[in-house]
Amino acid sequence: MDLWQLLLTLAVAGSSDAFSGSEATPAFLVRASQSLQILYPVLETNSSGNPKFTKCRSPGLETFSCHWTDGANHSLQSPGSVQMFYTRRDIQEWKECPDYVSAGENSCYFNSSYTSVWTPYCIKLTRNGGIVDHKCFSVEDIVQPDPPVGLNWTLLNISLTEIHADILVKWEPPPNTDVKMGWIILEYELHYKELNETQWKMMDPLMVTSVPMYSLRLDKEYEVRVRTRQRNTEKYGKFSEVLLITFPQMSPSACEED
Repeated sequence: MDLWQLLLTLAVAGSSDAFSGSEATPAFLVRASQSLQILYPVLETNSSGNPKFTKCRSPGLETFSCHWTDGANHSLQSPGSVQMFYTRRDIQEWKECPDYVSAGENSCYFNSSYTSVWTPYCIKLTRNGGIVDHKCFSVEDIVQPDPPVGLNWTLLNISLTEIHADILVKWEPPPNTDVKMGWIILEYELHYKELNETQWKMMDPLMVTSVPMYSLRLDKEYEVRVRTRQRNTEKYGKFSEVLLITFPQMSPSACEED
C-alpha cells in the first residue's frame, strides 16, 4: 500500500462512526480531503494551466458524472495524458474512470453499477502521472435533476367579462429520475411572465406536477418554465423548455375593460 492509499485508509478507518447510519456524515469527506492536502499541498495552489474539476452531478441518485477543464496547455499533451481515478469506502483502492465517453469530452460517467448512495467518494485528476486536482463528495449531495418535460396547459375557465382566464399547467418528471419507486422525491418551481416582460415571477415550490394559474389576461401572451430539485436540498437543475401560452382572440371591446 503506497502512502496515498495509507492516508485515505486512515481517513476511512478514523471515520468509521460516520457510516453507522443510513447516510455518510461530512466528517469523512473533511478528513479525506485533509489527508489529500497533507500529501499533496500543491493542490491548494493548483496552476491555472492544469486541468481542474468543474463539477460532479447526479441527475437522480442512480448515475453521476464528473467534468473537468482541459488545461491551458491541452494541445501540448498527448492523448490519454489526463486521467481520473476514484475510490470509495467499500473498495478503498484507486480505480480508473469506468467511462470517459458517455458524458462528453473531459468527463467521467458512472453508470448504476458504479454508483452508490450514502457512500463517500474521493476522486483525483492526474496529468502524466502527477496529481493536479481532487475532491470528495457523496452522491446525494451532488443531485441536480434534468429538466421536467412535456409542459402543456389546459384552459379551465374564462370570466364572464371575457377579460381573464384560468388555466392548468402540467408537466412530467425528468425521464431518467425514478420518482414512481420513491427512489427520489422532487420539488418543482414554476416561473412565469408576460411575453414582453424581462422579469420572471416565481411560484412557491410544489410537490406535484400540475398547478393552476388564475386571472391571466386574455389579450396577453405568457411564458412558463419549470425546474426541479431533490426535496430538502438547495440545488435546482436546469429549466425546462419555455411554454408559450396564447389565448384565442376575444372581442376587442371586452379586453379593453378593467
